Amino acid sequence: MPVLENTLSVLEENLRYTFLNRSLLETALTHTSFVKGDGKHQTHNERLEFLGDAVLELCVSEHLYRDHPEMQEGAMTRHRARLVCEKALFSAAVVLGLPQSLRLGNGEELTGGREKPSIVSDALEAVIGAIYLDGGLENARKVIIDVVIRLLEEARVDETDKDYKTRLQEYVQKGHIGKLEYECRSVSGPEHQKRFTICALLSGEEIGVGEGANKQSAGQEAAKDALIKLGVLEDESCV
Repeated sequence: MPVLENTLSVLEENLRYTFLNRSLLETALTHTSFVKGDGKHQTHNERLEFLGDAVLELCVSEHLYRDHPEMQEGAMTRHRARLVCEKALFSAAVVLGLPQSLRLGNGEELTGGREKPSIVSDALEAVIGAIYLDGGLENARKVIIDVVIRLLEEARVDETDKDYKTRLQEYVQKGHIGKLEYECRSVSGPEHQKRFTICALLSGEEIGVGEGANKQSAGQEAAKDALIKLGVLEDESCV
């Protein structure tokens, strides 16, 4: 099944990167089942996935080191693991429109290969590897920092948002200690890389502050900060 030209263009637009060598992108999107089933293509994405995994880990590690000076090594390791897990990568890839561009063999196509987290997340890592080969580390870093990490953080928030906000709400309600609200205090940064600051308020008093790429992630961080200050949650940055 050939990759449609428009799906590749949409993917490049979402990544904010245009390939000089489009064949690298096509290889990154080619699953082993397509090579085996087609008989004409000899190259699949496993080697690019291997490379992209290393580039992604490097750039995410650098991002955490530079943007979170308060984090200790153990907390950074756990945070990185949550960001680059299969589930988060799959969610980010879906938002980017990557599954529609995959080249799969008939068997995988018939069994829902485009919806399999393992196939889709591996392909995203392969695309990162392809960007690295096509444009070098700086371009790969820019795509990862400006696009991929933002989506990975949003995916992590979708998974953990209920934990922190619900725990804080339940704590407040159980103790009958006041009214819990969230307030957006500021928005900074360029349009494509905004940073939101959200405060958690208890009866009008600030009990937590959080920053994030969107209001949801900032609110989640504010709830987490409040839980730490209230002694309900352990501060991972001190671990």
